Amino acid sequence: MYSPISLCSQNPVPPRAQLAVRPLALAVHMLAAGIAFAAPWVQAAEKTEQTETGSSLTLAPIAVTETAVRERSAVTEDTNSYTTAAARTATPLSMSLRETPQSVSVVTQQRIQDQDLHTILDVVNNATGVSVNRYETSRAQFNARGFELNSLMIDGVPTLYEQPWSSGEIFSSLAMYDRVEVVRGANGLMTGAGDPSASINMVRKRASSTDLKGSLELSAGSWDTYGVEADVASKLNEEGTIRGRLVAESNEGDTWIDMNSNKRQTVYGTMDIDLTPDTTLWFGLSRQESNADSPMWGGLPVWYADGGRTNWSRSKSTSAKWSKWDTTYETYFVNLDHTFANDWQVNLSYNRGERTGDSSLLYLSGNPGRNGSSGMFSFPATYKTETTQDDYAIRFNGPFKLLGREHDLAFGYVDSKQKFDADSLDAQTGFDGVADFDAYNGNFAEPVWGPRTDYGYSETRQKGLYAATRLNVTDDLKVILGARESWYEKTSDDVFSEVSKVDVDHELTPYAGIVYDLTDNLSAYASYTEIFLPQSVRDSSGQTLDPIVGESTELGLKGEYFDGRLNASAAIFQIKQDNLGQNTGQLIDPSNPVGGFAYEASEGATSKGFELEVSGELATNWNASVGYTQFTAEDANGDDVNTLYPTKLLRTFTTYRLPGAFNKLTIGGGVNWQDSIYTYATNPAGNSEKIQQDAYALVNLMARYEITENLSAQVNADNVTDQKYFDIFDAYGALTYGAPRSITASAKYRF
Repeated sequence: MYSPISLCSQNPVPPRAQLAVRPLALAVHMLAAGIAFAAPWVQAAEKTEQTETGSSLTLAPIAVTETAVRERSAVTEDTNSYTTAAARTATPLSMSLRETPQSVSVVTQQRIQDQDLHTILDVVNNATGVSVNRYETSRAQFNARGFELNSLMIDGVPTLYEQPWSSGEIFSSLAMYDRVEVVRGANGLMTGAGDPSASINMVRKRASSTDLKGSLELSAGSWDTYGVEADVASKLNEEGTIRGRLVAESNEGDTWIDMNSNKRQTVYGTMDIDLTPDTTLWFGLSRQESNADSPMWGGLPVWYADGGRTNWSRSKSTSAKWSKWDTTYETYFVNLDHTFANDWQVNLSYNRGERTGDSSLLYLSGNPGRNGSSGMFSFPATYKTETTQDDYAIRFNGPFKLLGREHDLAFGYVDSKQKFDADSLDAQTGFDGVADFDAYNGNFAEPVWGPRTDYGYSETRQKGLYAATRLNVTDDLKVILGARESWYEKTSDDVFSEVSKVDVDHELTPYAGIVYDLTDNLSAYASYTEIFLPQSVRDSSGQTLDPIVGESTELGLKGEYFDGRLNASAAIFQIKQDNLGQNTGQLIDPSNPVGGFAYEASEGATSKGFELEVSGELATNWNASVGYTQFTAEDANGDDVNTLYPTKLLRTFTTYRLPGAFNKLTIGGGVNWQDSIYTYATNPAGNSEKIQQDAYALVNLMARYEITENLSAQVNADNVTDQKYFDIFDAYGALTYGAPRSITASAKYRF
């Protein structure tokens, strides 16, 4: 169970050199540095590849191989599509959705624009098979198929995300990403450690344009929200071998919750440099800031002191006017891609992520009396957190011949290091509570803060060797086999517990899939995948239990129609957890200095269900994404588990560009429906009582008009029926209301 403190903290930052330039200036400097760095390479390439034509020199044309085309085909911007031709989130092999023997969804650039999606939270609220339980204004738990989802990936590189210590991950801006890929089920081959739920991979935009192109968008909406986004790309030398791209975004405004406002800014710069016709260096940086004023910490009380249920206005808040939750997330990355003469490729990459959080929060607990007849308890706290992560990777992939047929192989190595630190400032005052919560409006005196103290830290190191192959047994039969050997170490400590050390050596994670083409458009598939999750509990002898293993089995059909413009799938799945530590109620052998209760390995939860999805172009100018998921999740005793995660989900959105005289108008809409969720919490009488949010549907609409060839105007309306609904903070029997009806209008100029 989360404590109020553990749910709030953010990490202290060891002193480090701070960049003195603003993010935009830093991006420009990095682009300029890239040009300077690449100049000798480009000159060398020109000397070897150019041919003399009189007194001038002409760069020889770069040969674009079939492999290179296949690699670039996953890009979704400028395709106007709701699907993609390839994905590389389930395996290190670049395969189409039909060729991948797992459930894969892609939220494309066109869909991001049509639905006016701004953050990864928006994606999870609209993508097939995944959902959100939002604790309060600044934190949420992603989930899929009955299990938590805590691994976000950027360009295929996992970045560990511990929700209780959130540093703004749920508000990660989409401005810098081309698309978001979601692979459901266990994905240990690519992520290493994690839950058998799903993987979310955010794929960055590239500097691929040799022409000057870009866009500028302005928006305004409900609760005085305003936004601006600019995206510019161009070649930076005459030959087009050096290309740059700069993206900047700013959003700010109030929310439907009293006092709460947000300001988010993003800047992203990247460059692609063709060092030779077969070698490309691409690198960049990004900075995202999210500043929240008066965020809630925990939710609203479910009961009054007399046991009656509350029914708050959606604008009601437990926050204070001085509260804040500010976060930053900076990334730096560099990649080198090279294609050999035999169509084999190598990719070397380095990524660094730096997250910081600075929060001053007020937690109110208890059940208030009606009209101030009794009050609520107060707990103020402030935290500073820092997380740094360094990722190194190398991947080889290409074709090979065996028994007269050509096959595909990929193998590589990844090494990730993450350090996390948290400091707190203990409040010296501010524990007097709130006497009348019905009348409370945020007027709570800011406490006197004490000196900064260490709160907690962790260090995580994960290494992995992986390999995967696709064997073309016949023209119609493909077998995908893979494995990953992982090493995992984690040391952690906080003010409430002893030092915890987890060390996992040589954890083998298998991957197996088979795809059979029934017709030119339809395939049947089956897959078995695993993922492991280290645990720190110990058995009766004091030995740490082996990791929890999530096993995912999936069977299904996949169709690809209209030359790949439409994808459809139907799947049945089962996920099982094994080796879950269960408390025996007995103490560890007294002779062992570790102490504490002994645990034993047992069967964990099992999730069984099915999924249907259609995405892409149903007809000319008609795009759609429709997905339905249904499952049951039970523990070894047959009891429901994780009941805050909906077991039935419908995600739909479609757009249609009108024909004839009205062809400048595009209209669209969709419905997101989910089944009921529930939990049990202790009511004021001391009894366990059920808290349930009934099934509900959110209706969203859009319209876009092409004013000129370059200028368009768009209107988005979300939760059109003004449905009132809430998410549940089960740790404390509290709830957080979702957004009411809202409208956003925008204008976009493309050049």
